[in-house]
Amino acid sequence: MTAISASVLFLLATAGAALAGGCRELVFEGSGYAVCEAVAGEDLRLYLDDAGGARIGTFERLGRLLAEDGRAIVFAMNAGMYHPDRRPVGLYVEEGREVSRLVTSSGPGNFGLVPNGVFCIRDEGFGVVESRAFAADPPACRFATQSGPMLVIGGALHPRFLADSDSRYIRNGVGVSADGRRAVFVISSGPVNFHTFARLFRDGLGLPDALYFDGNISRLNAPALGRDDFGFPMGPIVALAAPAD
Repeated sequence: MTAISASVLFLLATAGAALAGGCRELVFEGSGYAVCEAVAGEDLRLYLDDAGGARIGTFERLGRLLAEDGRAIVFAMNAGMYHPDRRPVGLYVEEGREVSRLVTSSGPGNFGLVPNGVFCIRDEGFGVVESRAFAADPPACRFATQSGPMLVIGGALHPRFLADSDSRYIRNGVGVSADGRRAVFVISSGPVNFHTFARLFRDGLGLPDALYFDGNISRLNAPALGRDDFGFPMGPIVALAAPAD
């Protein structure tokens, strides 16, 4: 049995297991990952600033703000790249209001490694849309964050990814099911290259479209997994919340 088929069988065996607070841990091709899911209709949102206009920045602060409304974090992670002042790079939409504009040009760094894309949260579900396709026919997003590069585009890996690349980092991103009803958030437990990370979404999780969020600063808060990653304050955060017990 090949390493790839063994990994896929492992994923299939664990896919039906109950999620621990929306999250589970799995192994693909010898690398570990934490995987967290939201389904359409759940309280998944993007967060950047508080009501006073100050950056939220940390899972701890987000948890305190949610507690004021009787809610708690099910899981949360960083959700896109940002400038030194933690303003989003590219499109950012919160409660239907555009905070930062879409960028369709190529450029330096991972964000500019086109095609890049937009993660969109709608009332009826989710989407990962290539940025220029988004510009040509913008969907109505309640929340949206642009990042890059795209990991998987209509079932194909990003054309610039190399299987033997030695650029390896802890990475995180999001994939969306073909019917748009599930959004699946993944963070690697150790350094992986883009090709491996993208294949996890496509071959391991069966997701036709996926978007890279970041590396190096990638962090996850998943209370059910006993995980609360620390680090410098972040820009955009994506979080699934539920009523507090």
